[in-house]
Amino acid sequence: MLAIIIPYFKLTFFEETLQSIVNQTNKNFRVYIGDDASEESPIDLLKKYEDQFDFSYHRFEDNLGGTSLTKQWDRCIALSGNEDWLMILGDDDILGDNVVESFYSQYKEFNEISNVVRFATVVLNEQDHTISKVHKHPRLEKGIDFFIRKLKWETRSSLSEYFFKRGVYLKYRFKDYPSGFYSDDRAWIDFSEDKPIYTINESVITIRISDSSLSGT
Repeated sequence: MLAIIIPYFKLTFFEETLQSIVNQTNKNFRVYIGDDASEESPIDLLKKYEDQFDFSYHRFEDNLGGTSLTKQWDRCIALSGNEDWLMILGDDDILGDNVVESFYSQYKEFNEISNVVRFATVVLNEQDHTISKVHKHPRLEKGIDFFIRKLKWETRSSLSEYFFKRGVYLKYRFKDYPSGFYSDDRAWIDFSEDKPIYTINESVITIRISDSSLSGT
């Protein structure tokens, strides 16, 4: 089963994220929301969705993301159960309706050959305008080859577009780089080990860039 982990902090676009989860054509997942001591409580919004998908919510009393994003990711993952596959979804990013369905429909193709699965993406701004083409990837690609392409500005990447096995996460964890930049890129190299990253280009995850996001500033 799949765990969708949401490190929550900003309310601004959170409902669109939640609605994209509700819209999934395959509901075989559980959502874990870790509130990083935000001043913008999502409680009222979550009440609206409490009967629409399976989730749990936990509020942390101290803000950790301000000093270490990777440690905030870690403690949010620790909220999850024993699901074999994980994803960390930003609180302003949007899943295409068939993301989870595509994951399960292609599961037999990648489960034995890959520890990391990624999806095609498109970038959205805070005015809900698409500001990029759909970024697709080779079906199979070594982690280091992907990173070289990114360094050459031949592709883009962000945390929300990846699914990964719990076992390799527990083995390697995320490296705690400043502001979390490149921590996810390093993870895909580590987590994939000697196996290729498997890409599902048939489904798209929308990544939002805004003034309220770290990557946007």
